[in-house]
Amino acid sequence: MKQVNVGLIGYGLSGQVFHAPVIRSVPGLKLAKVVSSRPEKVRADLPEAQAVASVDELLRDEQIELVVVAAPNTLHYPYAKQALEAGKHVVVEKPFVIRSSEAEELIRLAESRGRVLSVYHNRRWDNDFLTVKHLLQSGVLGEISLYEAHYDRYRPEVTDRWRERDLPGSGILYDLGSHLIDQALHLFGLPQTVMADVGAQRPGARTTDYFHIVLGYGSLRVILHAGSLVRQPGPRFQIHGDKGSFVKYGLDPQEDALRAGLIPGGQGWGRDREETYGQLTLSVGELNVSGSVETIPGAYQTYYQQMYEAIVSATPAPVSPSDAMNVIRVIEWAEQSSREQRVITVR
Repeated sequence: MKQVNVGLIGYGLSGQVFHAPVIRSVPGLKLAKVVSSRPEKVRADLPEAQAVASVDELLRDEQIELVVVAAPNTLHYPYAKQALEAGKHVVVEKPFVIRSSEAEELIRLAESRGRVLSVYHNRRWDNDFLTVKHLLQSGVLGEISLYEAHYDRYRPEVTDRWRERDLPGSGILYDLGSHLIDQALHLFGLPQTVMADVGAQRPGARTTDYFHIVLGYGSLRVILHAGSLVRQPGPRFQIHGDKGSFVKYGLDPQEDALRAGLIPGGQGWGRDREETYGQLTLSVGELNVSGSVETIPGAYQTYYQQMYEAIVSATPAPVSPSDAMNVIRVIEWAEQSSREQRVITVR
């Protein structure tokens, strides 16, 4: 098996929890170097990897084929561009970039250099989303009229970290919104219209901590919602069609498992507890029949397995950069809709 050496830029929450352990779980990938201001932490966690002080030092290593950008959002574009110019394949942590014009430039650059460029929209492999996707593809719900997805959380205190500062690309819309938008576009494609309410609700908030987005697809409405002052979360997903409904509570367990140091792909990985299985309600004649649906196990490792294959076998990237660019375009339309208090017509 060909070995692909990986260089990771950033060893904060994203690099430490969402990338390093998943990369290490995939045969054929070797996490060889990590750019970090905390070399002692890298050495303790990743004894096989070398901690380096700068992006330039990482990119000078000709043995590194794949570079993963897990730095703060404002650095995604310059670091990805620098890595592509150095001839590396690139994975960018979501959100791809801050503006769609930056995404267009990176896509052109990757194509001109013949490099694989992808964005880590790992929540396509959440267990609840995999289950929703399967139900929609099966047609069991019929013609869908409403798809609703939430990230409800209770974080009333404003913290002093870059995600909550008044910076380009900060705030909940670029953070959790990227996941919800990517999932919706993966299922339904680009909408015809975008209507959004985006703002800050917490005292002292310096960036977005709330959004409510309605994507229009003819008669179908896709509602994407997140807030920071929700003590009791509602359903994670609600999908309603002319043949049935599916309602799912709870969050995919993979993030908690990664934080606890568990290895992706191990026994029970990504599995739901039975009490959080979603409820499917169907009409059978004049009867409504309801029952639980076993959740398909989540699998974040699938992303990097497919990224490995894209590099060594020229198969499609797990998330195309054009898909990730469309996420940024929807964020831009949502911001415009909220700012101008009107519906944005996309196509």
